[in-house]
Amino acid sequence: MRTILNIIWFFFAGIGLWFSYILVGLLACLTIIGIPAGIACFRIGNYAVWPFGREVVADPNAGGWSLLGNILWIPFGLILSIAHVVTAFTLAITIIGIPLAWANLKLIPVSMMPMGKIIVDSRRGRASAIA
Repeated sequence: MRTILNIIWFFFAGIGLWFSYILVGLLACLTIIGIPAGIACFRIGNYAVWPFGREVVADPNAGGWSLLGNILWIPFGLILSIAHVVTAFTLAITIIGIPLAWANLKLIPVSMMPMGKIIVDSRRGRASAIA
């Protein structure tokens, strides 16, 4: 079931959101200070393109620099949050898109604070290769 949801998600929301995350990540990487934010953006973009069956959890090894990074990330996070809201609204117009819209809205908190997060497999509870 999650493969079917991921395929539907990929075509109706994932590819556009992935492109948004890559664009914002490239903008963040333009400065040396923004490279960690860009890398976090690429990681979350990889999750946003194929989210079902995986989840984002707080990294227990993340330090205080993640908090500082998340504070500096706010302007980029607002851009990505707007992209999530617009995509969720367009998905919610159709009945079949309502569950996808809800999943899209659940991505907003991680788009606002991507530092100090890892992506784990929902079934196994272990960190995936993109952590």
